[in-house]
Amino acid sequence: LLVRLLPEQVEAQGLLALLLLTRSRAAARIAADGSPVPLAEQNRADWDSALIAEGLGLARAAAGRAGTSRAGAGTYAVQAAIAALHAEAASFADTDWPQIVGWYDELLAVRENPVAQLARAVAVGEADGAQAGLSALADCDETLPRFDAAHAHLRELAGDGEAAARLFAQAAEKAQTLGERDHLLRQAARLNAGAGSGEG
Repeated sequence: LLVRLLPEQVEAQGLLALLLLTRSRAAARIAADGSPVPLAEQNRADWDSALIAEGLGLARAAAGRAGTSRAGAGTYAVQAAIAALHAEAASFADTDWPQIVGWYDELLAVRENPVAQLARAVAVGEADGAQAGLSALADCDETLPRFDAAHAHLRELAGDGEAAARLFAQAAEKAQTLGERDHLLRQAARLNAGAGSGEG
């Protein structure tokens, strides 16, 4: 409704784009047992292409109205730009992580956001390597619910399976749902099994 009433409003377009792009992945986000499916493991064939197309159009329009310097973009338009980059990627490996890091920098410049800072650390790890991600993580709030899970992911990326397994188990203790807890415990068990078989 806001987009129809205020077609030139960047944040209204950004918010709608963000909602559409987030909704487009709903069918792939949760496994049959209720556990979350990480972005890297989601079946992109289950993403809703119609919602993605509509969301991308709005995200691009918002970015265009904000200007090429990004200076005119608000928090919703910036988050929509990040979601658009994920939606455009044909696979997790094809994700434009450096550009995502740049948009997180823009988001944090607009408003301090501990959750966005944590997500940025993970994106830095994907863009520039695990050690860079761990350095960025050092500036994040350790009390955030998903801090340990992000730390575990980056430790695994760095090749430290033992520390990652411990952190996944620690994250499971703080999980907000049973599905999330079970998923994290499976990650810990997977790494522990690999260590026991001499892999990793």
